[in-house]
Amino acid sequence: MLALRPNCECCDRDLAVDSPDARICTFECTFCAECAEVRLAGVCPNCAGELVRRPIRPAAALARFPASTERVTKAHKACAA
Repeated sequence: MLALRPNCECCDRDLAVDSPDARICTFECTFCAECAEVRLAGVCPNCAGELVRRPIRPAAALARFPASTERVTKAHKACAA
């Protein structure tokens, strides 16, 4: 089950659970579309995996399996720019 993290780990921008701007890698590192595309060129700085659009969990499933509230940020060279 995806954690659906609430923020971009690069710029700390809020990402709602239904945001079409959320990007993830296979390890669920989470970034906003702008950081993923502009700063990171579609590549996760943690694992070098591809960053893709995060799926949106249906409301009924979200009620049973809520999104994470844990904010994750990391200091990446590409994010410092």
